[in-house]
Amino acid sequence: MLDKLSSSLKETVKKIAMSKRIDRKTVDELVRDLQRALIQADVKISLVKELSTRVRDRALKEKAVLNPREHVIKVLYEELMKILGRGIELPLTPQKIMMVGLHGSGKTSSCAKLARYFQKKGLKPAVICADIYRPAASAQLKQLCAEINVPFFDTASCGRTDVLEIVKAGIEEFERYDIKIIDTAGRHALESEMIEEIRKIESEIKPEQRLLVLDASIGQQASVQAKAFDDAIGITGIIITKMDGTAKGGGALSAVAETNSGIAFLGTGEKIDDFERFEPDRFVSRMLGMGDIKSLIEMAEDSLKPEEMETTLKGKFTLNDLYKQLEMLRKMGPFKKLMQMLPLGGLDIDLDDSAYQVTEEKLKKFRVIMDSMTEEERNEPKIINSSRLRRIAIGSGTSKAEVNELLKYHRMMQKMMKSLISGRGRIPMMRGMPLKMMKKLK
Repeated sequence: MLDKLSSSLKETVKKIAMSKRIDRKTVDELVRDLQRALIQADVKISLVKELSTRVRDRALKEKAVLNPREHVIKVLYEELMKILGRGIELPLTPQKIMMVGLHGSGKTSSCAKLARYFQKKGLKPAVICADIYRPAASAQLKQLCAEINVPFFDTASCGRTDVLEIVKAGIEEFERYDIKIIDTAGRHALESEMIEEIRKIESEIKPEQRLLVLDASIGQQASVQAKAFDDAIGITGIIITKMDGTAKGGGALSAVAETNSGIAFLGTGEKIDDFERFEPDRFVSRMLGMGDIKSLIEMAEDSLKPEEMETTLKGKFTLNDLYKQLEMLRKMGPFKKLMQMLPLGGLDIDLDDSAYQVTEEKLKKFRVIMDSMTEEERNEPKIINSSRLRRIAIGSGTSKAEVNELLKYHRMMQKMMKSLISGRGRIPMMRGMPLKMMKKLK
């Protein structure tokens, strides 16, 4: 998410951490870098100026409890949280959730993702499609619900064509379900007919949650849409979709922050599990390269069995153990997303896009390669020299480059886990920065 902004901010933090002294010149350079990064992410100019002024004043005038470098980074962290909006948490209790938004915002897929979120929390969700204008919407949502085994209801389920009747029939049908998600129709613009329809639904069924789905690519226009929908039905939360595919996500987040609405979730990809709660502190921490261990542990708890969790976190690193861990991590989601949650900045690990592509095919190939190794080689990969490498490649029917790729993954993961276990990876890009820094940031 917001890869360019995150890269720029990480470089800025790195400069601060490596600075021999913090003076006005250093702070001014920090502010210029910050302005450039935020403007490129489509954050409003006036907001960027306000943020810059606050960062400069606090960095230079506030009495520092931490050392000067830590203080400046703490100020940057806190001020970024202010412009990226507040997060809201939906209760894990029985409720009706009404989803609204413009056509093309990702509302329909977000309904299925939201159902999946509650399903993983142990609740029983069901979905009602109230979009009678776009047949593809019903077909798409029905298919997505079938993939995750969530009950689905639409006009074909009850033989009615009136939107309000469909919704009421769906609510009655799913009375015994905990979460009832209603997908309303979208439009290409804020048409009066659309607004009137969602008003009627809201008035009749009185949903506990009214979530607005916004496409991140609209950038600063997010505030206009949020206000219009809020005036109509009283929005209780916002889902921002397609955060993985646009540079304007910073604009959308900051625009929403200027309204009275809070952000509930972010859509981070096309897959059903590419959906996460928005928590500003975790979000900013990741963007600054400080990781998000709490979210990583939550993902592991959702995806792995207790015994797998224990094995994964032990950090054993024979090649056999590496293979088991890669399989477990694959269950948790894309490697790129997982790595962004780890404080890796100080580890000097090359994490280009190719390093994230641990696919099913590669895992199978890794196993074949390891089967061609001796037990000693699997337990002590350092002994694999050129002649052993050639023998392993021939025996596994692979190339020396592919064997080296496996060894590279092993070294990378070993270095990462050792650093995390010893505590040296706690705060990225900061030489010896103590744990108290993280406590101050929480």
